Amino acid sequence: MQFFFEVLIGGLLSGVLYALVALGFVLIYKASGVFNFAQGAMVFFAALTFVGFLEVLPGWTGMEEGGRAVFWLAFVLSLAAMVVLAIATEKFVLRPLVNQPPITLFMATIGLTFLVEGIAQGIWGANVRGLDLGIADVPIEYMMDNFNILISSFDVFAAAVAAVLVAALALFFQYTRIGRALRAVADDHQAALSIGIPLRHIWVIVWAVAGFVALVAGMIWGARNGVQFALTFTALKALPVLILGGFTSVPGAIVGGLIIGASEKLAEVYVGPFVGGGIESWFPYILALGFLLIRPEGLFGEKHIDRV
Repeated sequence: MQFFFEVLIGGLLSGVLYALVALGFVLIYKASGVFNFAQGAMVFFAALTFVGFLEVLPGWTGMEEGGRAVFWLAFVLSLAAMVVLAIATEKFVLRPLVNQPPITLFMATIGLTFLVEGIAQGIWGANVRGLDLGIADVPIEYMMDNFNILISSFDVFAAAVAAVLVAALALFFQYTRIGRALRAVADDHQAALSIGIPLRHIWVIVWAVAGFVALVAGMIWGARNGVQFALTFTALKALPVLILGGFTSVPGAIVGGLIIGASEKLAEVYVGPFVGGGIESWFPYILALGFLLIRPEGLFGEKHIDRV
């Protein structure tokens, strides 16, 4: 029984990492009603930019390599880069496509994916880089001593970061003027423009926030698996999360991530030996496909949304 709970908790904490990526998708979808295929590229771009600044800043500024000052300056500069990316995306991609069909915006994000990936590797190179956030990926001693359960301190750290982000974003959407304006834009672009909501500003803000989420997700995924091109494929893990939680729900991204993470890990351990292994790579998609047949809008999604 202890092993079962160890596997379950490990899966839940891994699901939080999927949810971090899914949050970026939800933010963009709420603002424009389109699936942002470039979110995985944004995660890669943000993580690679952060590591790149960590490498060059000591030489530029004379700061101590690996020090806190370099870390936070690299974080601020990386966040500024994501804001610049948001502004450029609004001006050159979204603005010309206002009121176009969602499929047009979706195709535009596919092109944006290759552009962002190319820019990131063109500036910083394509080599795999390690990233140390100062959080050791070791078992928590208290859980080992008292319950004989292995729980990674790094996974707990990632879960805490995700919880803070979800709480902040939920409050932002529900209680701020920008959040209410964003929901109005998501429902109807033309109606939002007719009552004076600045569509361009809203899109810049939401893409910048999605960039911040991508930066945090990229740092955590990069610290676990290394900063490399494979980070772009983490977006594929977010698809089942979005289908379960709903494309328009911030809390749904977390719930969907927990479900996918737990089911993936349990299937790998208890079902994998009977099917030859590798079940963790396709089981989440089977689960999402089955869920689509029962509740296509997701657990927290909206059933009918008319979009222009």
